[in-house]
Amino acid sequence: MATARENMTAGKPYDQFDKELIDRRVLARKTLRAANQIDDNGERMAAYKRLMPDVGEGFFVEAEFMFDYGWNIHIGDHFYGNYDMTLLDTCPITIGSHCYFGPNIGLYTPVHPLNAMARKADVEMGAPITIGDNAWLGGRVTILPGVTLGNNVVVGAGSVVTKSFGDDVVIAGNPARVIKQIDNSATGDAAAREQWPDLLK
Repeated sequence: MATARENMTAGKPYDQFDKELIDRRVLARKTLRAANQIDDNGERMAAYKRLMPDVGEGFFVEAEFMFDYGWNIHIGDHFYGNYDMTLLDTCPITIGSHCYFGPNIGLYTPVHPLNAMARKADVEMGAPITIGDNAWLGGRVTILPGVTLGNNVVVGAGSVVTKSFGDDVVIAGNPARVIKQIDNSATGDAAAREQWPDLLK
């Protein structure tokens, strides 16, 4: 029989009052409260990563950083998160390499039933969030459960992302929509190198 943690991670209904889950949320809350007060960057990152077993090289997040469990957070290499980032990791949150998040970012995997009686019965579930490589999320972006973003996506500040998008797009708005295609081809790369010759060698 599956545990509450296994059901939660799989996006199935689960018991939020399961002791393993409660104990982990309490541990995360205590650890993060202390870690967010650490001035030394290396010590603060080490404290965060003690609860996140799957984080790549070059991980850096400003305080305050909050999450529920840490088990379900998977981040590639060279990640930067600005102030006040919240990752509600009921289900897996998977973030690629070379991603940059602005301040006040929220990635929310929990899902509550639309039916009021089910909510009163404390039915809990979730849906995963996946973000590809080279993403840039502007300040105060919110990403909702079940969203997948492809590689090289830029999300405009203040956007609420309610559905999935593919590679090489700028999306913005509430709800977010495509406002521009990005040329990440060899031609586009050449144009970028011409614009920033000292940076892109």
